[in-house]
Amino acid sequence: MKTVIHNARLLDPASDTDAPGGIVFEGRTIRDAGPHLHKAPGGADRTIDANGLCLSPGLVDLRVKTGEPGCEHRETLATASASAVAGGITSMIVMPDTNPVIDDVALVQFIANRAAETAVNRVYPAGALTCGLDGEAMAEIGLMAEAGAVLFTNGEHPVPSAVVMKRIMQYAVSRNVLVSARAEERTLAGGGVINAGPLAGRMGLASIPRIAEWIAASRDLALAESTGARYLLDLASTGRTVEMVEEARTAGADVRCTVAAHHLFFNELDVGDYLTYCKVSPPFRAEEDRQSLIEAVRRGAVQAVVSAHDPQPPEEKRLPFAEAAFGAAGLETLLPAMLSHVHDGALTLLEALRPLTSGPADLMGFDQGRLTKGAPADFILFDDGKPWLCERENLQSRSTNSPFDGRKLQGKVLKTWVDGNIVYET
Repeated sequence: MKTVIHNARLLDPASDTDAPGGIVFEGRTIRDAGPHLHKAPGGADRTIDANGLCLSPGLVDLRVKTGEPGCEHRETLATASASAVAGGITSMIVMPDTNPVIDDVALVQFIANRAAETAVNRVYPAGALTCGLDGEAMAEIGLMAEAGAVLFTNGEHPVPSAVVMKRIMQYAVSRNVLVSARAEERTLAGGGVINAGPLAGRMGLASIPRIAEWIAASRDLALAESTGARYLLDLASTGRTVEMVEEARTAGADVRCTVAAHHLFFNELDVGDYLTYCKVSPPFRAEEDRQSLIEAVRRGAVQAVVSAHDPQPPEEKRLPFAEAAFGAAGLETLLPAMLSHVHDGALTLLEALRPLTSGPADLMGFDQGRLTKGAPADFILFDDGKPWLCERENLQSRSTNSPFDGRKLQGKVLKTWVDGNIVYET
């Protein structure tokens, strides 16, 4: 069926398009897109009037944790997928830190098969860097890549040994695979639960200093430069960390970084009265770091902004702050969190959408993330100004540990298409 969506605000960061327009799609593929389709052409089987709403590529999220396999009470691929499309996320990479860990071919295939059976968006498995995420023995990276793993990471667990990380990167070069890692020197982070600073002292909580991220980032960026590996620094939480990535790129290293949407929205003061839904790793940083991260997004230094979706059940969050689990649900708040910076005037709409669409798609070599002829028909229709109250009981995720709970947000996805099929609509 040939379908036309017209009278939309067409937003395509890949082509720097922000103009009245529309798209034509047939089956799973976009056949045409652009301002010339603002008025519906003839010859379509179906015509949809967007009424001036925003039409953009579906979001591409490079960091989603689920509980499947092993901890399905936290999240399944099906519930994560339902939550994702409600937030406009048409493609997502799921992390390997499950139980058992995704560290061999059979488990990569399990994720792919299970997603094909139960998910309504595109789900890509990530493989573990080391067996059991223990940071010691390198996992079967080559075989997992052949089985469909699209990147390799130790999830929340940094690789403590520089020797092991160097060996992983050298092997990754031979297989042309992407290595992603958290930058945290655990001997400095220790048992910290909050950003290091005066607030941590007043609250009486062990803290995580920024230098723990800088030291680990410096090591891995140097290793990436010396080995020639493709490296993605996972969840940069300070402006200086992003600057270090930029400096390494200038020196010739093939490196990028991601930032969590919640690090662009919240600062350390939002922890407030020991709010465990705001306990994340890395922790919310000082306001100066939040502002510098927003500026890094504006200048294009951040390739991808991610949801860092990490579902945790109530029994693991409703504990004293020091004992509560790290993690925040984020699939349905990824887009409105970024739109908040548009409403504040810090970013243009294209600047906010680029690290959610074409940026991560280009990094991964995906065809989606753009509204161009021949691209997959994955796109969303949203109202960028629609106000709504985030209430955890209304979220689609199985675990609703959202730091946005009770927040008034602007921007709501109204329809989501994957492969030309509507998979979500309000």
